Formats: sequence, structure tokens, C-alpha cells
Amino acid sequence: MKIAVTYQDGEVFQHFGKTREFKLYTVENGTIVSSEILGSGSAGHEALAGVLKDAGIDTLICGGLGGGAQAALASMGIDVISGASGNTDTVVNEFLAGNLISQGVNCDHHGEEHHHEEGGCGNGCGHHHDTEEHGCGGDEGCGGCSDDAEGCGGCGGGCGGCGSHEMTILYEGKNAGKNVRVHYTGTLDDGSKFDSSLDRNEPLSFVAGVGMMIPGFDRAVVDMEVGERRSIHLEPADAYGEYNKDMVIVSKYSDLPGSENLEIGQNVMLMNEMGMRFPVTVTAKDDDSITLDGNHRLAGKALNFDIVLVDVAE
Repeated sequence: MKIAVTYQDGEVFQHFGKTREFKLYTVENGTIVSSEILGSGSAGHEALAGVLKDAGIDTLICGGLGGGAQAALASMGIDVISGASGNTDTVVNEFLAGNLISQGVNCDHHGEEHHHEEGGCGNGCGHHHDTEEHGCGGDEGCGGCSDDAEGCGGCGGGCGGCGSHEMTILYEGKNAGKNVRVHYTGTLDDGSKFDSSLDRNEPLSFVAGVGMMIPGFDRAVVDMEVGERRSIHLEPADAYGEYNKDMVIVSKYSDLPGSENLEIGQNVMLMNEMGMRFPVTVTAKDDDSITLDGNHRLAGKALNFDIVLVDVAE
């Protein structure tokens, strides 16, 4: 197993897209056997995913990262632990001991999931607008979930390390690096609506051009005028990425205690043996097994947005 950590002066560097070095760790039987420093050159956040894939990386540990980076890493088959900080050696050992939990995907959305909370197994159930994320029964469901993530209302709080750290401008435009508010409606190519800020009667707020949104949405807003209305069509590469069949899990109920009580369409958080938490959706069940899909529900889909820029904070 190979782990990469965003690196600067011995510490976890807090912005994936701006990192100039990674510290790479080779792990055997749960123990670090070697480490080295890998320079990233001037690669952008999507190109960095390729750098890590070429280095044979299985897992990235970082501070904060945006939606474009997350999609690129997922497409390369690289797992992400975000929200880490402190000495890199200590962080990796904490990860191997099962004590390091990802803060979740950092603002990897166009707005549809902007105020999410992640509920753990056991008694706590978070709410994602009108969707519940339940545990798998009791305190022992699905390998042990936990209830550690905060909401993602902006680039602070639960956004896994963006917070007070300098943000890199990924998309140039008059609104880059500025706080903007937009109203939007998202539809599929068949005309069905999957989300709208108008339904919540509240504009979506975010910092434009820094990767907080899916790439195509961010690139559109970064150059809009206040009051302008713009309609865009996004292919999966500029939205939630292509559908990845490798992210579908078929498991016996006996291997996931409590999973027999889940319902099709239910969203849950699983935790693997290394302590990494990841979201899945129940897509099928039979007499002795369950199918769980780790793809975003909009992965592989072309998306359409009607966007109005409400205001920009100078």
C-alpha cells in the first residue's frame, strides 16, 4: 500500500491544489517501511491526480480540496482522507491505527449538497435536505461509522481544512476569489429537475474560482455579471465524473451486520478496516446479500443549469 500526504516543512499542507510536494509512504502489514518526497512541479489540481496515480498511490491524505480535485482523484481510483493537519508521520500512523477519519469530500458540489450533515451509525441520523443517512443498526453497523462531520456551509467549519488557509485560484475571472451568491436550477437531459436553490428560497453562497463547486459550474459563475442569467450544459467530466463500476459493492449480510435492515435507496456511511469513511447508497437486496453503490447519484450524467448571479461581495 502506498500513501501520499500533501507536504510542507514536515506538516500536512492544507491546500491540495497548491501543494508542491508530497511525502510518500510505503506500508506493509500495517507498518511504514519507507518514505520519500515527491515534487509535484507546477501541475494543477487535476494533473496532480495523474502524478499520484503514476506514483502508484492508493490513498491521499490532505487538508482541504475542492470538487474538481476530488473527481479527478476518484477517476484515478485514489481514496481521499481530507481534513488532516499536523506532522505527516504522526498523521499517517494515526491513519494506520484507525484513528484518522476523513472530514468528508470538501465542498464537492454545485450547491445541491451544500448544507449536508453526515449521520453515523447507532442512534444518530443526519439529514441531507429530505434524505436521511442512517447507520446499519445498533452501534456496530457496517464496520463502525462515526458522527464527526460538520456541515459544509462555506469553506470553513466542516470543509476539511480550507478555513483560514489561502485558497488557490483555479479558474480565472472577474469573480475569482470573491464570495458570490447565485440562484440555480439543475435538470437532466430528459428535463427532470434534480435540484434548485429556488425551492429552498435561499441563494447558494460560495467562493468562486477556487474549486468549491463542480468544475463546470465554477467556471461559469467566475465570469458572470451581477444580474446575469446563464444556461450551461455539463458533460460528466465537468460535473460528478464518469460512473465507476468498481465503486459498486456486493456483500453478504453476514459481512455487514445490520445491513439486512437497510432499505433500497437509503444512504449510509461505511468505514473500512483502515478507519476511512465513505458514503454509499443501497441499490439492491436479495435473500442473503446487499448491493451498495459508492458513486455520486449524478455520476455519469450530463447536467444542465440555469444560473443567476445574485450578488458579489467585493
